[in-house]
Amino acid sequence: MKRIKNLVIGGIQNKVFNLILYTVVLLTAAFMAVSLYHSRMLTQVVGESSQREKAAISEITGDVMDQVVVQSLGRSNRTEARFADEMFSAAAERVTFMADCVEKILSRPDAYGVHAYGAPDPKDDGAWTAKVLYARDAEEEDEAIRTKLGSLANLTDPLISLCTSFGVEDVYVALPEGVFYTVDTISSSWFVDGKLRDYDPRERQWYQQAVRAGQMIFTDGEWDVNTGKYCVECAMPVYGEDGELAAVVGLDLFLDEIQKVMQDSSIEGEFNLLVNQDGRAVLPMQAEAFPMAEADRARDLRASSNGFLSQIVSSALAGKEPSVTQGDLANGAYYVTATPIETTGWVLLSAFDKSLSDQPAHLLEGSLTEVQSEATAVYREKTSNSRTTAIVLLLGVMLLTLGGALVLGKRIVKPLNTITKRISEISESNLEFKMEDAYRTGDEVEELAQSFASISHRTVEYMDKVVQVTAEKERIGAELSLATQIQAAMLPHLVPAFPDRTEFDIIGSMDPAKEVGGDFYDYFLIDEDHLCLLIADVSGKGVPAALFMMASKIILQSVAMMGLSPAQILARTNEAICSNNEAQMFVTVWLGILEISTGKLTAANAGHEYPLIKRPDGNYALYKDKHGFVVGGMEGVKYREYEIEMEPGTKLFVYTDGVPEAMNGEKELFGMDRLMTALNREPDDAPLEVLKNVRRQVDAFVQDAEQFDDLTMVCMEYKGGANR
Repeated sequence: MKRIKNLVIGGIQNKVFNLILYTVVLLTAAFMAVSLYHSRMLTQVVGESSQREKAAISEITGDVMDQVVVQSLGRSNRTEARFADEMFSAAAERVTFMADCVEKILSRPDAYGVHAYGAPDPKDDGAWTAKVLYARDAEEEDEAIRTKLGSLANLTDPLISLCTSFGVEDVYVALPEGVFYTVDTISSSWFVDGKLRDYDPRERQWYQQAVRAGQMIFTDGEWDVNTGKYCVECAMPVYGEDGELAAVVGLDLFLDEIQKVMQDSSIEGEFNLLVNQDGRAVLPMQAEAFPMAEADRARDLRASSNGFLSQIVSSALAGKEPSVTQGDLANGAYYVTATPIETTGWVLLSAFDKSLSDQPAHLLEGSLTEVQSEATAVYREKTSNSRTTAIVLLLGVMLLTLGGALVLGKRIVKPLNTITKRISEISESNLEFKMEDAYRTGDEVEELAQSFASISHRTVEYMDKVVQVTAEKERIGAELSLATQIQAAMLPHLVPAFPDRTEFDIIGSMDPAKEVGGDFYDYFLIDEDHLCLLIADVSGKGVPAALFMMASKIILQSVAMMGLSPAQILARTNEAICSNNEAQMFVTVWLGILEISTGKLTAANAGHEYPLIKRPDGNYALYKDKHGFVVGGMEGVKYREYEIEMEPGTKLFVYTDGVPEAMNGEKELFGMDRLMTALNREPDDAPLEVLKNVRRQVDAFVQDAEQFDDLTMVCMEYKGGANR
């Protein structure tokens, strides 16, 4: 075998090249002849089929979509509007009945007598009862008010019967003096922290709107403060014989039933929106087509930037005959129609996603199948004629190729077979491939054998190194696993932490970013009346940070047990660490001591994150304390401490920077705003649930992104000293 620059003469490359060259020339000639014939045939068939498909599609799809959508959407919208109108009409009739009863009783109180009445009682939950609530300025002992309430108490049984017979969840009567008389089954909802709350009906939307209108009204949708359900109030003023306002009666019309019925009765792809007489969105049942209505319900949709939506709402509220029209909404093209609701003067909008109009394409399957079947039959007939020619040509090429392979087989295949055999004999006891005389053919086979022998020798050496490295990694992994267990055992992990102490509830968690971490927390009793709690973050990561963390934790706990103040504990710990800190590491610490009997929390901060405090009647808020220098950073540091009065029910949440600095795949930080939102989503949860809620929110935000910092949190709830 000779090489002249890049040209190989006499080698296997030249031999194979010659054989393939002859074969390719013959195959190409045959393929070109057959392809030319098939190309002309397929061009003709495809052209004819395409014309017939276009004609079939044009003939069938003309008016199908408009006819189906107009009929289905219009019928569905009218049915749903009629159902909504029946519910509003029924509510109006019941409020009218209540107004008549109240007017008769208040105009002739002597004819009905005085009945007993009372305030809400939580024990009545689940039972239909009447109860009375007062505004802050209402005079409960006023004789005129007591007489009115005694007269209205005659309505207790009729109103309870009205609720149970017609599925009404509550009814109520409001007096101008600030007195609220209601019938419902949720007595405990009128209490806050065990105390009956003041309730001024005159400040409610339904009261003010009914008084301004002087007639029956339906309010915009809102979330009911007692049940948490979405509802509309129907209210009506009642006037005395002197024309003065005597009362306002009303009931809550919860819209979940309307929403369910409309969702069940809607056609696939239909979205509904309830709009009041002022053009504002009241109830978006399936709001995908109306995101602007969901985002800003206070806006008049007649002034919407979407001209098509504005025109539809304006026409419907103007009383024009409903029709189905096409146009663009927020996220695509839709068929839209609207039907007025007679009782309220509102309008129900229905939209159908125009992209679903492809469904009628199924009607074309029959026609297309017939056309394709005919084209296939023609193709098969013509292909059959050309197949014989192609087979003859291919057989000739195959015979020539086999002849060439027999001639060159001995020179090419035999040494390759020998190489294959030796390779198959490689085993655990014989891992190395060695050169033999059979491979010395003077061409690429010899070069291949030499290369494989060299690779085989290097592979044996590499495998020895891999065995050594693997053993070392397994040893290190086992040690790291043991370190993880030791570190976890050093942190408080019992739940509850202090089973025999009812004055407080405390829990903490630490999830290291690596096998071991630099964060730590601790809480322990200094004596029977003092609880020490702390959280810290060591600089650095991995094993060095974990070792420094263990030393810092032991020093902090030992110094704290001496009965010193938080500032003194941090100062002494700082001196102890600085005295032998050759690694120049440091740790941020927040440390507090709770006097259990009084709820006084004395704390000091050494460069750590701000704590978060939740008062009994509020949400979690950032407590911006004064930071001192980090522990271990410099000798002689003095720390300042401060006091927080922990009322019963107050919660404290402390954390390391790994929580707000958790990062998702887009390199976006979790941040304090999301942390505050996670805490205040369920602010009254117990400490264990608080930590779970925050961790769920962090995990949902981070998803599959790698964790770069430890996540450590502690939450404590002070429930009150034993002497309180």
